[in-house]
Amino acid sequence: MVFDPAALDYVDAGTPVAVRASTILPAVRENIELKTADGLTLVGELAMPADGVVKATLIMLHPLPTHGGFMDSHVYKKASYRLPALAGIAVLRFNTRGTASPRGTSGGTFEEGIGERLDVEAAVQFAVDRGLPNRWLIGWSFGTELVLKYGAVPPLAELVEGAVLLSPPLHRADDADLKTWASQGKPLTVLVPEFDDYLQPPAATERFALVPQARLVAVDGAKHLWVGEKYAGRALNEIASTVLGTPVELAVEWHGPVAALPA
Repeated sequence: MVFDPAALDYVDAGTPVAVRASTILPAVRENIELKTADGLTLVGELAMPADGVVKATLIMLHPLPTHGGFMDSHVYKKASYRLPALAGIAVLRFNTRGTASPRGTSGGTFEEGIGERLDVEAAVQFAVDRGLPNRWLIGWSFGTELVLKYGAVPPLAELVEGAVLLSPPLHRADDADLKTWASQGKPLTVLVPEFDDYLQPPAATERFALVPQARLVAVDGAKHLWVGEKYAGRALNEIASTVLGTPVELAVEWHGPVAALPA
């Protein structure tokens, strides 16, 4: 049976609570399904600010599913747990075609980033249909390839404000894709770990020079998977700062009710 996030039980301890990896802050959460143009059903979750005021919307494209990437990859799960409450940001996570997680398995099979174009389009259209404002693509590893290849071309180019990339490998996305982003002029924030397995800051600086508006952030000490609260928190701060257009330092303590996943 698929867990219903709307059934989370929130408890207020009456004292400040440290925001940790498993801390779930208040939000309006629902399981969603996306319908692709080629007839697939993709599973996901939408987490909205509890007060209904959405300052920005994140459409999150996960790491490579053949190497363990899915909608619950830890930075994305933490984004859904925290950002609606701490920053007024809606978080839309989903499994691309053929990808499985505790939420369920999306239809279809992995298509090397080609058929996944329709997955990205379905997610963005869902956000548009829901009236979610200030829409941004967030890509991590394989997800950055989808952002770079499809986010700056029709139909998505007119539907998203820009993008944030975490650990871009630049394997499937090439210089032509970067030049397309440059020509569109859309904001692009690129977070590159110092010790990334695929593309480290010096090489990333050279490659992304093709996109004059790109803001490249080298993150000292970080690795491709952003393991550790220090690095996950840094990624979330950079994402929130980009999409809200102002520097953000997310609170590390919460005064109010919290929930935890059932055992």
